[in-house]
Amino acid sequence: MAFRLAARHGIALPYASVEALRQAYRFADLQSFLDVYYAGTAVLRTSADFEALTHAYLGRAHADGVVHAEIFFDPQAHTARAIPLGIVLDGIGAALARAQRDWGFTHRLILCFLRHLSAGDALRTLEEALPFRDRLGGVGLDSSELGHPPEKFAAVFERARSAGLPAVAHAGEEGPPAYITGALDSLQVRRIDHGVRCDEDPALLARLIATRMPLTVCPLSNLRLGVVQRLEDHNLARLLRAGACVTVNSDDPAYFGGYIVDNYAAAQQALGLTDGEITQLARNSFEASFLPAVDKARWIAAVDHYARTAGVH
Repeated sequence: MAFRLAARHGIALPYASVEALRQAYRFADLQSFLDVYYAGTAVLRTSADFEALTHAYLGRAHADGVVHAEIFFDPQAHTARAIPLGIVLDGIGAALARAQRDWGFTHRLILCFLRHLSAGDALRTLEEALPFRDRLGGVGLDSSELGHPPEKFAAVFERARSAGLPAVAHAGEEGPPAYITGALDSLQVRRIDHGVRCDEDPALLARLIATRMPLTVCPLSNLRLGVVQRLEDHNLARLLRAGACVTVNSDDPAYFGGYIVDNYAAAQQALGLTDGEITQLARNSFEASFLPAVDKARWIAAVDHYARTAGVH
């Protein structure tokens, strides 16, 4: 798709072929991925581009049995290229509406701030987005984690809270456990994205367990970015068995080679997760969502019904 869109817009990608681009997916760390990611965003110019990309993802997720997705998008990666925010939202929104109409696929769209940019830039982005408040399900924080602690964005998240937007934030992927604490205290997030370094701080882990603070863990992403060297070393199972509200997620799946079922299957095989634990991960995914309570209960009941029917305990 990147090459098709590049040809449509007369853009020369810095890769000779699709295969050369795929070879660049051998990431050494988070930043090496981001370099390829931001190069790829250059081909997205029109609402039709954003709709095509979003619909392709939604179709793949739907095929994996996903019924509700809470999707990040990075408006600053596009507005910095003079692509109006309305163009981005119109395209993504059109695909989301089609998925809901055709498949009953529900969603929340989470506007993420790029943490390697200034807090002032993030605040301007938020103010630009607030006229589209009805299309947004929350705000988040992503991009380069190291050297960009959550506290840098405290005022931005306070403004988002005043507008009724719930918050999430990447923390404890490459950054230290203190970034998780900062996201909880300074940003008042309702979920921690990744968060896998939380068990380096026993008091923090105990806090996460006691409050049922969700962790959106992305096993295959962690493997591809070198957060763990082997999937067998991942702490997902330990966190789950300790009582943390762990969920399994796909993180930039086209880049990291794993959509949601791939992540579940790889984690189960590498970590020896039981079918009951897989069921608990599915339950946690709805508990952690921003769905209304009645919808959470309905989907959790559906998971439990399926598990009983399949003889899973």
